[in-house]
Amino acid sequence: MKRIWAVFRKDLLVELRTKDTLNSMLFFGVVVLVVFNFAMESLRDSVRTAVPGVLWVAFAFSGTLGLNRMFASEKENGCLQGLLMIPVDRGIIYFGKMLAATVFMLIAEVIIFVCSLVFFNLTVWNEIPYLALVFLIGTLGFTAVGTLLSAIAVNTRLREVLLPLLLFPVILPVLVNAVEATGIILNGPDYGALRLPLTVMTVFTVVFGTVSYLLFEHVLED
Repeated sequence: MKRIWAVFRKDLLVELRTKDTLNSMLFFGVVVLVVFNFAMESLRDSVRTAVPGVLWVAFAFSGTLGLNRMFASEKENGCLQGLLMIPVDRGIIYFGKMLAATVFMLIAEVIIFVCSLVFFNLTVWNEIPYLALVFLIGTLGFTAVGTLLSAIAVNTRLREVLLPLLLFPVILPVLVNAVEATGIILNGPDYGALRLPLTVMTVFTVVFGTVSYLLFEHVLED
């Protein structure tokens, strides 16, 4: 656990110094909200039905920007080989990187979500605990796969293009069920109906997180 924390702490300190990742994630997420805010100007009466999709589009694209930077700093500074020389199981690096990506993405999601409340004039005080659960599970599923694919894409010339092409088809079950669960919370609220999408997202996160952990060492060696 201490070794995972060391990898996470390193990424956190680097980000606190530069703020490159969070700034780009927040900027892109807020721009998405602004565009959809103007696009749905004539749909104010039914805006709550569209907000779940808008939110997860903003989350997914801003999260992809963050994942693109996950290994890029080590690659650009020639530190990737030094990271691989750490005498620990490569899975430790995977979990440390995944934890950092999850924290960065959750911070961005909170700020994007607060902005969405202002843009779309929403009141969701009672729904916040349920939304927090959906955001957490959805983000874990996103970063579980995204961390592995980011390690694959970092060694290519077109990593900014390759990562979304690899990530979105794989992560689609999480995004679809996250949108469905968010829609149930905002428009239901039939909380019993949350069981199926939350179960699908949880199973996906566990299965693909395990597969990513097992494949991570081979990905880094290649």
